[in-house]
Amino acid sequence: MIEVAKQTKERAMLVALDTKKFSKEVIEEHINELEELADTAGADTILKVIQTKRVIDPAFYIGKGKAEELAQLIEFNDINIIIFDDDLSPVQVRNLEKLFNRKVIDRSGLILDIFASRAKTKEAKTQVELAQLQYMLPRLTRAWTHLSKQYGGIGTKGPGETQIETDRRMIRARISLLKSKLEKIESQRLTQSAGREGFIKIAIAGYTNAGKSTLFNLLTQSNVFAENKLFATLDSTTRTLDIDETHKILISDTVGFIRKLPAHLVASFKSTLNEVRDADIILHVVDISHPYYEDHIKVVDETLKEFGSNEKKVIKVFNKVDLISDKSIIEFVKNSFKDSVIISASKGINISTLKNLLKEILNENVVEERIYLPLSATKLLAQIYKIAEVIKTDYDENKIHIVFRATKQNLEKVKKLLTSYI
Repeated sequence: MIEVAKQTKERAMLVALDTKKFSKEVIEEHINELEELADTAGADTILKVIQTKRVIDPAFYIGKGKAEELAQLIEFNDINIIIFDDDLSPVQVRNLEKLFNRKVIDRSGLILDIFASRAKTKEAKTQVELAQLQYMLPRLTRAWTHLSKQYGGIGTKGPGETQIETDRRMIRARISLLKSKLEKIESQRLTQSAGREGFIKIAIAGYTNAGKSTLFNLLTQSNVFAENKLFATLDSTTRTLDIDETHKILISDTVGFIRKLPAHLVASFKSTLNEVRDADIILHVVDISHPYYEDHIKVVDETLKEFGSNEKKVIKVFNKVDLISDKSIIEFVKNSFKDSVIISASKGINISTLKNLLKEILNENVVEERIYLPLSATKLLAQIYKIAEVIKTDYDENKIHIVFRATKQNLEKVKKLLTSYI
């Protein structure tokens, strides 16, 4: 794990660029979210700056004139870290750091820093380190402390370049090793999943800080860490869910999504997010009290689409209704979103409605079948037990009479087993 030395509380300036692609209100929401991220990372936001510029400056992002103006504000307000709301190129970072004489990071770097501080398990730490190295590889000239005091001039360029190339080779080797580790973790997950074939799988997904872990704890009577901060938990957690006696259900809490989530971070967390990919039903938790909850829905829907999960059964769970004073919002949601339920996980409001909706969907997806097997098919019977709920087994002189329940997907698996056996 790569760790960046921190002061107790860094004084931050946040910078966003308004290219007229979005409204001013949306740009302000983006920089306010960046402030939440900075707070989660342990920084105090002293100044927020929104620069209007239709074309991104390739050298200074916001333009050299504006950057020089910010340099004076940074000095005057004793700012020690400048955080940009969009990804910066290595050239932009180098130029801005040289001008500001302060640490400059972008949104991706900030999210990675939060993930590094929140990672608890070996898997999460491996995933974060991989994402950090992929992020830092093109930024070696600023990110590595032993290179930070390279001086220009005759006789000094060669060793510096040689050291950087050495570091790049080391990082590439480490990336290869971490990818290999994650492949082994993925293999272990597949082995674990094989033992869960008889279960219906539900995954809780949603924008970060929507209340996923709080809902998970309420449904499963667990005590997964939940906090009113962005990315409170990184590791997926799976528990059994008791809705009734007829369904065997596993439910998983997953890492939250956010706009502008770094692509390499999503790739690194692929094995964790496979809980979403493999689910039969997805509970998409939405913070209905957030002024831009519809924007959050779009971000999550697009991310689910990237994972090929948009075709799955999705229930939108509008959470934190206890924080809503404008009842027209509730009416709008009821009329606009099919297969949705409005709840408060923290107050336990409407949870029975959510459970009843789950029962209805599960009953639609579960079928009961009756088959006969020869007495010699004991191995086949054992396989059916793994992927279906066997209700009754009777033996006579020639056959085994089996009655079982299974999801429509698992019924197809049983049919394939029968075909291959014959």
